[in-house]
Amino acid sequence: MSDVTLVYDDDCGFCTWWADFFETRSEFRVVGFAELTDVERDRLPDDYEDCSHLLADGEVYSCGESLEQAFVRSDVGDGARPVVRFLRNFEDYERFRERVYREIADHRGLLGNVVSKTPPARRKSERGE
Repeated sequence: MSDVTLVYDDDCGFCTWWADFFETRSEFRVVGFAELTDVERDRLPDDYEDCSHLLADGEVYSCGESLEQAFVRSDVGDGARPVVRFLRNFEDYERFRERVYREIADHRGLLGNVVSKTPPARRKSERGE
């Protein structure tokens, strides 16, 4: 297991699908908001529940940058790394990346109709826990 942790909204089916996508394609520790340790939570921004985060190399990557880092550090990274390196040459790339992330995050309920997985928080309630 690596020292990389992907933090996601574990009450969101769309987010859970993506977390599982990375969990099967990496050695990341994948943890939902509900399972954060106090130490992990202290590393995150105060508004941490607004987006996903990747904890790696003593850094915290948030929102669009968290998923960019997840892609380049995962098994799909071989294809993603050169693309990200190329895109980082453009002045507007960071703003574009974050705008795309926010648009997707703001529409995750609708996108969850396309790809979704029962989130951990709802699995427990479905079992009556």
